[in-house]
This record gives sequence, structure tokens and C-alpha cells, in this order.
Amino acid sequence: MTLAQSSFGLGLPIREYLLVGLTAAVVTFLLVGLVRVLALRLGAVAWPRGRDVHVTPTPRWGGLAMFGGVLAGVGLAAQLPALRLAFDYSRDVQGVLLAAALLVAVGALDDRYELDAITKAAGQVTAAGVLVLFGVQFSMFWIPWGGGGSGISGSTLVLGAEQGVVLTVVLTVALVNAMNFVDGLDGLAAGIGLIAATATCAFAIGLVQQNGNDANAYPPALIASVLAGACLGFLPHNFNPSRIFMGDSGSMLIGLLLAAATTSASGKIVNTDADGSDFLALLAPLIVLLAVAFVPMLDLLMAVVRRTRAGMSPFSPDKMHLHHRLLEIGHSQRRAVLLIYLWAGILAFGAVALALIDDPVFVLWAVAFGLGVAVLATAVPRARTIGRARAGTTGATGPAGPPRPGARPRR
Repeated sequence: MTLAQSSFGLGLPIREYLLVGLTAAVVTFLLVGLVRVLALRLGAVAWPRGRDVHVTPTPRWGGLAMFGGVLAGVGLAAQLPALRLAFDYSRDVQGVLLAAALLVAVGALDDRYELDAITKAAGQVTAAGVLVLFGVQFSMFWIPWGGGGSGISGSTLVLGAEQGVVLTVVLTVALVNAMNFVDGLDGLAAGIGLIAATATCAFAIGLVQQNGNDANAYPPALIASVLAGACLGFLPHNFNPSRIFMGDSGSMLIGLLLAAATTSASGKIVNTDADGSDFLALLAPLIVLLAVAFVPMLDLLMAVVRRTRAGMSPFSPDKMHLHHRLLEIGHSQRRAVLLIYLWAGILAFGAVALALIDDPVFVLWAVAFGLGVAVLATAVPRARTIGRARAGTTGATGPAGPPRPGARPRR
């Protein structure tokens, strides 16, 4: 029995997670005004470009306020009775803060001086390396083969040091760039970060319970809760019409913290309640990881393929992201953002429900229904546009159309 179990029984520190998340939200919300003034004075301003949706100069550096909220939430956690044990049993949180500070600094410089892609990539890889140095890396996960039992039987795949490092760095860099790519509409990255972090936190708290409230399982939920709070506190300033952008300092912070939380939850915490016959439960960490990152990673993959096929650099900007496509088919900025929230929420929380609810059939039906609603909501503007086009064509050429020049008016 661990110290956490002996001191607090099996009661989960959910109120402490809520408290640190709320603290991160409040501090972020209050810091945004100060950061906005600082960005305007020092020239960290996003001037409208051809591929941008905004039409007025808008200050950046919202990521600095978000990082301040994260620091406040973690600082409070270190003083609380249960969550302070996360610092005693693991160095994950310390490593995440150091990596985040490095990446936020790189992002802030890019927001002001427009760094080249190689410099930004070097910063991202270095930040991922810091995570690895502090032990935040994939070490093992369950695979559905090699168990030797009857039915669905599997085994635990233990990764070598080099394999774990490569997988962690690739995942971190991919998520950082995915969140950077998806940050194209007011409130989009902050909302997706809030949804993904909340889903990851719920999954991680479920794993804490399944592991008997072991303090070793505290860091992933702590990281996700302060990230969710920071996104929540920033969103009122950033939702359309936005008064400040998070910039690369914010989008890369979200990607890094999501990568750290999902890596810790998926690669280091083993689901001890599942046996070889519970296929979905054993695969749950990987399912949640893929679902949480699905929308930004899909946007990233499509952008890389599209630009590579056109003979361009994968980092060359364009106006063909998912949010641009939603705008093209007739959605407003707010509706496009809310639709992407809907897709991200269905996938992320559906995956968490699969991990935590014992009736997978019910969950799959609920997710299928939600996806059907999302498809219909996405297609509505296109259907309306086609309907208006057909009505216009009929009105121009059919019997109900306007009279031809010189024709007698109808009685």
C-alpha cells in the first residue's frame, strides 16, 4: 500500500483536481489583460495576411498568460494534501514544466520575430528531449497477441530505451505541430485543447481509481487539469470576436502538455483491472490517445500530404485547413468552431466512455448517433446552398421567373 492509499484511503482527490484547474483558469483569465498590453507595446501583433481569417491587427502572446495559469495551478497542487504526493513519487510534473517553459519561450520569440521552421523544430525536439530526461516517455503498452491463452489474449510490450525515446519525441512533435496548424479561427485551438485536456483528465482519474489511488498515477491527471483550466480561462478573451491570440506560444504549449499527459497515462500506467478477455479496456489508453488527438492530427496529416503533392514544403502556409473548408461551404466562424468542438468532443469523450463504462455496445451506439448528428450539422450549409442555387436557376428560366423585357405583365 502506498502512502497515498494509507493517508487518504481510496477516496480520489477529485476536488483537488478541480481546485487546481479552477486556479489555472482564474489566473489565466486575469493575466490576459496584462499580456495583451505587453504584446501591443512590444510589437507582438498578428497583422492580417492573405491566408488569415481575421481582418484587424490582433495582439499575440496569449500563451504567456496560459503558462502563468499552468504555473499557478501546479504551484497550488504542490501545497495540497494529496496532489503534493505527485511531486514525491515522480519527476513528471517538474519535467513537463521545464519543457513547457522552453517551448513557450521559443513560441513567444516566434510570435514577435517570425522564427524559421528549423529553429522552431529544434525547440520542439529539445522540449521533447527534456520530457524524456525526466522520465515522461512510453515504456510499455498492451498488445492483443502473444498471450498464449484462449479467446482474446495478449501481452505487455516493453519498449527499449531507444524505442521509447523515439516514440515519445515523434508523438510530442506531431501534437505540437498539429495544435499549431489547427489554430486558425478564434477560439478553435483553446476549445479543442479544453476538450482534449478534460477528456484526458477524466481518463487519467479513472486510471487512478483502477490503480487503487496510487500517487504514481497522479501526474497525468494533474497536467491535464491545469491545461484544461488554462484553456478555459483564455477562451473568453479568444472566442469570436477575439481580442487576443494565443500565438505559437499558446498552441505549442497545448500540444506539449497534451503529449505529456497522454504519454504518461498511456505509456506508464497499466490498467490493472483488465484481464486478457477485456479487449477494449486493455486497448483503452491507445484508443483515448488517438481519439483525443484525432482532429488536429487529421488536419496536420492532410496538410502535409496536400503540400507535398503540390511540391511545396510541409510547413508552407495555405487556406485549405479543416476550418477553411467549413468556411467555404457556408459556415460562419462561430459555427465552424462549434462544429469542430462537436467532432472533437464526440471522439474524445466517446473513447473515454469506452475505457470507463462497462457497456461498450451502448457507448458505441451513442457515439454513432453523435457522429450522425455531427455529419448532418456539417452538411446543412452545403444543402442550403445547393437548394438556393436550384431555386435561383428555376426562377431565372422557369415559368415562375421574372418577365422577359417587352413582355406583358401577368394579371
